[in-house]
Amino acid sequence: MRQPSAAGAGLTLALLSATTFATSGTFARSLIDDGWSAEAVVIARVGIAALVLAVPAVLVLRGRWSVLRRNLTSIGIFGLLGVAVAQACFFNAVRYLPVGVALLLEYLGVILVVGWTWLVQGQRPRRLTVAGSVVALTGLVFVLDLTGAGRLDPVGVLWGLGAAVGLAGYFVLAGRVDSALPSVVMASGGMAAGAGVLLLLGLAGALPLRATFDTVQFAGQQTSWLVPIVGLALVAAVVAYLAGIAAVRVLGSRLASFVGLSEVLFAVLIAWLVLGELPTIVQLLGGALIVVGVALVRLDELRTPVEPARPKAPEPALT
Repeated sequence: MRQPSAAGAGLTLALLSATTFATSGTFARSLIDDGWSAEAVVIARVGIAALVLAVPAVLVLRGRWSVLRRNLTSIGIFGLLGVAVAQACFFNAVRYLPVGVALLLEYLGVILVVGWTWLVQGQRPRRLTVAGSVVALTGLVFVLDLTGAGRLDPVGVLWGLGAAVGLAGYFVLAGRVDSALPSVVMASGGMAAGAGVLLLLGLAGALPLRATFDTVQFAGQQTSWLVPIVGLALVAAVVAYLAGIAAVRVLGSRLASFVGLSEVLFAVLIAWLVLGELPTIVQLLGGALIVVGVALVRLDELRTPVEPARPKAPEPALT
């Protein structure tokens, strides 16, 4: 049984992780509005974060390099789908949608995991999971607000749903990784692989790589482009992920991921304070339904004993 003081520290770390992860869309928006491509933003963010996290990763791997060698393929696939696809799609969605709405669409990836485990692994969801999925999908209809004044750009919606696929891949792949592989190694290696793939595709001309090195508009002020870059790499990646890892070790992966749902609420609040973005009333209602639906799925996981064949809920998502 966890001690109250330890549980309180774990909860604090989980909320810190969710808050710092939630800043990513706001930092990225200032760069994208100034001419950066979403892919260039992702490369800068995860590339710098991977280098910073490489130091503790090397330290924990001393004498255990065989663990890294036998997991190189898993780390590469995780970096491609769970990092590169998820983040590139999310930041492209931010080009067309409010940050909070883009993140809500991405978090539907939790529901996609339910479908994956049912269709591929034959694990029929229980009633609470089904109820949560229905509530979340109902919320999606409200978020899209197809008939209202707040109608969303369909291109942005598609990018947001692509981010949901990437997030689902993150959950599934992170749940299947070798338990002997330290989380910080998985994070650093995955981000390095994701950045490397995007960079190679960009240099080959398959993806747009645009970056400007002038002042950008952030929080209503003109500032150096380095400010959002540092924010993305150090605050929204390094601090967020390390706090998330520490929270998982105290609370457990399932409970920490459950608390991580507050990232959506923090993202909406930060985007409102910094960018002046606020979804319509209908979209806020839909967002609330999505959060409740995902929370019900998470609650059902908390009530279910861990099964070897079932992908466990990983650490907070890298958005």
